[in-house]
Amino acid sequence: MTLTAMDLVAQAKQHIVEIDIDDAKKALGASLVMDVREPAEYTAGHLPGAFNIPRGVLEFKIGAHPDFQDKQDAHIIVYCQTGGRSALAAEVLNKMGFNNAVSMAGGFKAWAESGNEIV
Repeated sequence: MTLTAMDLVAQAKQHIVEIDIDDAKKALGASLVMDVREPAEYTAGHLPGAFNIPRGVLEFKIGAHPDFQDKQDAHIIVYCQTGGRSALAAEVLNKMGFNNAVSMAGGFKAWAESGNEIV
C-alpha cells in the first residue's frame, strides 16, 4: 500500500501535540520557535523570534544549530505554512529526543489571518 503525504501527516498528528494560535502566541517568549518552511517563505515573513530550519534538512541541521543544542527539554513551537510539515517535524524532533516539540495548528497562514505580528 502506498502512503500519500497527507497519510503521513495524519499519522504524525496521532503522535504529537498540536497547539492553537492563541496558545502559541501566549508561549512565544518562553518557547523556541522553529519555522520549517523553505528559506524564501521565511524571508517573506515569519513569527517573531523564529529560527528557520527547513523540514527537508531538519534531521541534519538541528544538532549543529546553536539555539537548539542541549535544549532537549525546551518547549519548541514548530510551524510551517498550513500545519503539515510542522506535524512531521514535531514528530521527528520528539523521536530525536526533543521532548516538548509541538506543532502549531494552521501554521503561518492561520497566524497571519488572525492578525498576529509578522516580522
